[in-house]
Amino acid sequence: MKRFDPMCLAIPGKISALHENVGVPMAKVDFGGITREACLSYVPDARVGDYVLVHVGFAISKVDEEEAARTYQYLSEMDQLSELQDGEQDGDEAHEVP
Repeated sequence: MKRFDPMCLAIPGKISALHENVGVPMAKVDFGGITREACLSYVPDARVGDYVLVHVGFAISKVDEEEAARTYQYLSEMDQLSELQDGEQDGDEAHEVP
């Protein structure tokens, strides 16, 4: 029987703030109430309020709000968001999304 390794997925989130870290464009990204940092090098035109797909700390593409919500719902139904929630670090902000 062939063994399947777990797959890493990109998670949609909304950019809430922009900043630079030693010249690298960065953002605070809200994932349904959990905020994480993400590098914006692959999507330099991203702005506050945009939705992005984040994979291992890098925003890899922009998506519209509807696509972000649909993807987030699918990941939730497949129980693929536990790593995001379990990985909460000291100093990370958790807040309600309006």
